Amino acid sequence: MTGEDTDNDTGTGKDAITGGSSRARRLRPLGGLLAAMAVALTGTRVSAVALPWFVLVTTGSATQTGLVAFCEMTPYVVVKALAGPLVDRTGSRVVSWSTDAVSAAAAGAIPLLHAAGLLSFPVLLVLVAVIGAVRGPGDLAKEIMVPEAAERARVPLERATGLSGVTERLASTLGPAAGGFMVALLGPLTGLVLNAVCFALGSLIIAFALPRGMGHPADQAPAASGSGYWRRFGEGFAFLRGESLLLTIIVMVGITNLLDAAFGTVLLPVWAERSGNGPTAIGLSNGVWSATAVAGSLVAAAVAHRMPRRVVFFAGFLLAGAPRFLVLASGAPMWAVLAVFAVSGAGGGFLNPILGAIAFERVPHALRGRVNALGDAMAWAGIPLGGLIAGAAVAWSGLAPVLLVAGAAYFLTTNLAALLPQWREMDRLRGRGAHESRAAEPVA
Repeated sequence: MTGEDTDNDTGTGKDAITGGSSRARRLRPLGGLLAAMAVALTGTRVSAVALPWFVLVTTGSATQTGLVAFCEMTPYVVVKALAGPLVDRTGSRVVSWSTDAVSAAAAGAIPLLHAAGLLSFPVLLVLVAVIGAVRGPGDLAKEIMVPEAAERARVPLERATGLSGVTERLASTLGPAAGGFMVALLGPLTGLVLNAVCFALGSLIIAFALPRGMGHPADQAPAASGSGYWRRFGEGFAFLRGESLLLTIIVMVGITNLLDAAFGTVLLPVWAERSGNGPTAIGLSNGVWSATAVAGSLVAAAVAHRMPRRVVFFAGFLLAGAPRFLVLASGAPMWAVLAVFAVSGAGGGFLNPILGAIAFERVPHALRGRVNALGDAMAWAGIPLGGLIAGAAVAWSGLAPVLLVAGAAYFLTTNLAALLPQWREMDRLRGRGAHESRAAEPVA
C-alpha cells in the first residue's frame, strides 16, 4: 500500500505530530462505509413500518399490503443474486452510490405523487419494485467493500465484519422505533420522506466521503464470456450440492425467512391496527426485538465458542420463532408482547454468529463468493412470498388462525430439522480459520 496507508503509529517523527490525524485518515474508509450502511439501513427500517401502514390506512386491505411487500422483495432477491458480475465489472463504489440515488428518487416520488393526487396503486407497486431492484446490488456493493475498508483501516477483518453486523442490528433497533413514533405523530408519509433522505445521504457518503480509489472494479479485464460466467456459477452450485449441512441450513432458514417476512410485513401491522395499539406498537416491538438481538450477538461473540453449537443454535430458534406469533394470537397486553419480543430477540442474536462461522469454516476461500451468493439467494427465495401468502390468508381466515398456523409451522420446521443427522457436522471443523481453510485446499 502507498500514500496515506503507509503511515504508522510509532509516535515518532511525523506521527508524533500528526498521529491523531493519521489514525483518523486510516479509520475513514471503514467509518465512512459503516456510516453509509447505517443511514441506508435505518431509512429502510423506517420504511418497513411506514410503507405497510400507509397501504393499510389508504386501502384497508391486508392483501394489497402483502402485494406491496412482494413487489419490493422479489426484485431485491432476484437482482441481488445476479448482480455480482455487474458489481465486479463496474466497481462497488459506483454501484453503491448510484443505486442509493435511484432509491432516493423512487422513495421520494411516493409522497410527492400522493400529495399531488397522482399515486394510484399500480404506480405505487412500480415505485416499490424499483426500490427493491436497486437496493439489492446497492447492499451487495457495500458488503463487498467491507474487506477493503478493513485493510485500509488496518482493522482485522473479523472485527470489521462484526462492526458491520452491529451496525445492521442497531439500524434494526433504531429504525423501527423511530418509524413507529414518526408514523404515529406525523403520519406514514413522513416516514417515507425520511427513507428518501437516508438513501440520498448514504449515496453522498459513498460518493464523496470515502477515500479516492476505494471500491474500484475488481475485474479490470474485458467482461467474461457467458460460458465463463455459467462455468463459475456451476462450480459454486456443485460445491453447495455436496455440502449436506449447508443445504439443510439453507432450506430451514429459507422456510423461517418466509415466515418472518409474513410476520413483519403483514401479520404484525394487521395486529397493530386491529388491536388498537397503532403503529407505535410496531416500532416498539421491532425495536425491543432488535435491541435484545444486539445484546445476544455481543454475548454470543464472547461465550458462544465455548458452548455446544447445536444446543445453542436450536435453543435460539426456539426462542426467536414461534413465541412471537403465539403471543399476538393470544390477545396478550402490550407489556407481555414486549416481554416475549425481548426474549425472542436475545435468542435470535445467537443465530447469525453461528451461521457465519459454519460458512466460514466449510466453504473454501476461492469459492466463498459464489457459494454465499447462491446460498443467500436460496435462503431469501421465500421472502417475497411471505407477505403475499400472509395477506391472502388473513383475508380468507382472519388474523388469529394465521398466526397460530405460522407459529406452529415455525416450531415444527426448526425442531424437526434438529432430528436430521447432518447437524452432527456443526462442530467438525470448529475453530478452523481462513488461513487453515486455504492451507487445506489441494495444491495444483
